[in-house]
Amino acid sequence: MSDTVEDTPTTGQKFTAEALGTFVLVFFGCGAAVYSGGDLVATGLTFGLTVVVMAYAVGRVSGGHFNPAVTLGAVLGGRLPWSQVGLYMAAQLLGALVAGAVLFGLGHGFDGFVAEGNMGQNFFGDQGSGFAWWAALLLEVVMTAVFLWVILAVTDARNDVNVALGPLAIGLTLSMLHFLAIPLTGTSVNPARSIGVGVFAGTDAIIQLWLFVLAPLLGAAIAGLTYPVLFGQGSEPVAGSGLNFGGGKKDQYVPGNYEAQWNQGQPGSWGQPGAAWGAPPQQQWGQPGQQQPDPAYGAPQAAPPQQQPGQPGQWGQPAPQQPAQPGQPQPGQWGAPQQPGQQPQQQPQQPGQSAPGHWGNPEGDDDGRTQVRRPD
Repeated sequence: MSDTVEDTPTTGQKFTAEALGTFVLVFFGCGAAVYSGGDLVATGLTFGLTVVVMAYAVGRVSGGHFNPAVTLGAVLGGRLPWSQVGLYMAAQLLGALVAGAVLFGLGHGFDGFVAEGNMGQNFFGDQGSGFAWWAALLLEVVMTAVFLWVILAVTDARNDVNVALGPLAIGLTLSMLHFLAIPLTGTSVNPARSIGVGVFAGTDAIIQLWLFVLAPLLGAAIAGLTYPVLFGQGSEPVAGSGLNFGGGKKDQYVPGNYEAQWNQGQPGSWGQPGAAWGAPPQQQWGQPGQQQPDPAYGAPQAAPPQQQPGQPGQWGQPAPQQPAQPGQPQPGQWGAPQQPGQQPQQQPQQPGQSAPGHWGNPEGDDDGRTQVRRPD
């Protein structure tokens, strides 16, 4: 491939992108839940906007998962090799725990701050809204499955939605889920988000973490396995993904594009190296014999006929030069300086015609002045 190695995200860059994106998601999302007093709209929009912003920022590097459930859905859906799952999930857990620790420290800026129950943690049963554990489990499974179906559809190589709209659709989906589930479970759909603040929120929150780890992973697995069955495979599955545990290709090239990163550079995905999708090969300007693109989509057109000697005037091509005779200029060289001893070649003129090189002047007007003759 013609792309340089700098276009290929390294393992360290992917780890950093996932850790940073998850940190921003948990820090601002859970921070908004705590410091807005539980405002539904503010919290839901904050979670959605963080995904949009960070997907635009680092999605080209790692795909912008920021969520172990999303990573699991991606690998089962054929978009990511199993060999990268550990890297992604470790980075996400690290980013979430650092965000939780920072929120825990900032909370102590208030006198009498108590972290237990005040970290934006998830909940069910008596520790929350009274929502039964089985209902909370079912809700989180369904919401995560919907979330992953949307993500896999938006990043599908067959989807002709503008590339820049992918992160926006995903972020709005996450906000939509929060608007429903914040009063019921605090909305997880992300094990890293639940663990990152749950471990600082007291014993009861830690005990309930199992549900907010199991349910999102289960929902993601359902979506990842069923999306190709329900809607087809948009691009060739990545080697070592899905139910194939081969490990994938080491140092596989991935274009610098959000959707292409999700499809891991497989044929048919957006953002592959080369011209825009469906565009014919480029032609070097001025080269004869090349094919020009036809107005019909993708159809080549024969090159224009070659210029024959003695046919001057074709745009962009010089007139053929004939061997110069002593004392005569070379025809076709517009504006070329005359050699010493050469006289411009004069053509026979008819009465009433302009002399060559004197545009609009009557016959015999060599000095540019108009001569008036009386009639004979």
